[in-house]
Amino acid sequence: MNSLRAPKLAAFLCLGLPLAAFLPSLAVAQTSNANQAVRNIVLVHGAWANGSSWSPVIPLLEARGFHVVAAHMPLTSLQDDDAAVERAIERLTQANPGPVLLVGHSYGGVVIGDVPGNDPRVVGLVYVAAFAPDSGQSALSLLGTLSAPPPINNYLVFDPTQHFAWISDEGIARAFAQDLSPIQQLDLAAVEAVTAVGALSATPTVTPAWRSKPSWFVISGHDDVITAGLEQREAQVIGAKTIELPTCHVAMLQEPVRIADFISSAVQSLSH
Repeated sequence: MNSLRAPKLAAFLCLGLPLAAFLPSLAVAQTSNANQAVRNIVLVHGAWANGSSWSPVIPLLEARGFHVVAAHMPLTSLQDDDAAVERAIERLTQANPGPVLLVGHSYGGVVIGDVPGNDPRVVGLVYVAAFAPDSGQSALSLLGTLSAPPPINNYLVFDPTQHFAWISDEGIARAFAQDLSPIQQLDLAAVEAVTAVGALSATPTVTPAWRSKPSWFVISGHDDVITAGLEQREAQVIGAKTIELPTCHVAMLQEPVRIADFISSAVQSLSH
């Protein structure tokens, strides 16, 4: 049972209501998703970012009638980030009961494939220039399969403990968001979130959700963080439907309309 449902269960028990009266409603909620149209979308940001990285995409999806929440992760550990996305799913489905599509950018792909992706309310996964690790893999170990380190490595800055990292302003302009305008690059630098190295080296805590749920993948052709080659290999491994865009790592900021279109096409596939 999802731990986020525990408070509801406790409330029923405290009121003296029989457990049998509660369990059928859970069963219906978990088994009816396959028969419902998908209207709920949770957007998950990557490392060194926050939910604002989805700002151009959100109004485009909402204009099409979707209910959208952009999760805000602390980027302190995979477990902490899993919990933040689970809270976003709970928040969204409390207001709008029904199945959920998870969309993850960069390190957000690690998160959507972990506990949140295995949530019974989630029916599909969309990876946007993202990591999609298998059991025993991490974002960093996937990067280690490249023949040469990605350009972003030249611009990483670490705190004295070596436990947290961020990208220099030059790195954002040259290797993270090199195809965006100078103003957009400055905005990204201003909202950049320090990220725990432990999160980037964390392996999935459960069986990756892409093994049991349909997946889609946006490959960024100019990606200097993950690289298009690695994204192509990941998409092939997880059996995702793909689209390749001539974008830098933050594809959703460079081509928000095409990202919204791709997400919408995933919803249409799930709803038929």
